[in-house]
Amino acid sequence: MDVKTLLLQQWASCLDEEDWFPPLEKVLEDITFEQAIWKPADGPMNSIWELVCHLLFNEKRFLMRFLGETANEPKAENNESTFRLPTETLENWKKTKQEYFYVHRELGKILAKSEHEDLYRQIPGEDHSLVLELKSLAMHDAYHIGQIVFLNKMQGAWAGKRGF
Repeated sequence: MDVKTLLLQQWASCLDEEDWFPPLEKVLEDITFEQAIWKPADGPMNSIWELVCHLLFNEKRFLMRFLGETANEPKAENNESTFRLPTETLENWKKTKQEYFYVHRELGKILAKSEHEDLYRQIPGEDHSLVLELKSLAMHDAYHIGQIVFLNKMQGAWAGKRGF
């Protein structure tokens, strides 16, 4: 299997294809607004929505850099500020999810269309090539998907029996 095919599979498993962990689109499917903003009372933890905002920030920034649209890339003072929520409304929760799904799919399309030399071209503003950055983003997504599932389980909202 070539690197591109492997990375495409890894990228898809983070969004909409079941693998060793549930894909984010499926995980977020039934999460209500109240569940999305909930945080445990003890300890500093991010909410589900904050985690999705963080994932969106990183993927959108990378997409803008890849497209050469650095003026439009999201900005943050530090990592903590990438978890910041927009105004907490049901509509904004839905928009955040949809934007994340859109950006993730756009990056998947870029990967799918890339030729071998494109995979290894360094992206302006990044330390590595497309293939290494997307590999890292996929691993980052998987890590935070686990946190989202855990938060959902803490709320008692995770289905007892699932297909994955």
